[in-house]
Amino acid sequence: MAYAAEKLELQEHRREPAPLLDPRFRRLIGNDKWARLPAAVRARFGKRLAGGAVALYRGKVVECRLSRLGWLLAQLLRPVGAPLPLSAEEDIEALVAVSEDRQGKGQYWNRLYGRRRAKPQLIQSAKRFAGKSGLEEYIGGGIAMALDIEVMPDGLRFVAQDYFISLFGKRCPLPRWMVPGMCVVVHRDLGGGRFEFVLAVRHRLFGELVYQRAEFCDA
Repeated sequence: MAYAAEKLELQEHRREPAPLLDPRFRRLIGNDKWARLPAAVRARFGKRLAGGAVALYRGKVVECRLSRLGWLLAQLLRPVGAPLPLSAEEDIEALVAVSEDRQGKGQYWNRLYGRRRAKPQLIQSAKRFAGKSGLEEYIGGGIAMALDIEVMPDGLRFVAQDYFISLFGKRCPLPRWMVPGMCVVVHRDLGGGRFEFVLAVRHRLFGELVYQRAEFCDA
């Protein structure tokens, strides 16, 4: 009887459904490149956020630089959600929350940065699996950018190639003089449940405008 009970318990255990995964980033990258990524990176970008689930990552800004032009650009973008750091503060607490955007068929990415002499800065954006590149990021005011994903040995690199404004279902490319430059975001695994987030904006004429590096931990 004991043997039969153990056998039944094992069969029931095998019937438990496997955890649901989100395959959208894997499809963009391709199975071969996806398999070469660290397991922790695959887990973060393959996490299924259904039923109102939120993935939280806590960390700290360890390095930040703003040129004078970069600081001015950050202030000018305040009306469309302030997508760039408003100051070059370092050693400040940070929080990232990722949730599902069911209406836009993508994900919401919310970043909260503490500030010593002002209220925390909240940066909100939406990643949508759409467009020619397969991935677009909307930062507010209808402003968006098409993203290319590059696979690195220790993570992923997102490069903004085209900027546009989405109005009434139509896309209007931004003229070159309005484009801030190349925007790059890097997600690099550091091991031990930690990862590095890097945001860099570089103008073709004026050089580096914004550089921010933060380190986060898995929840």
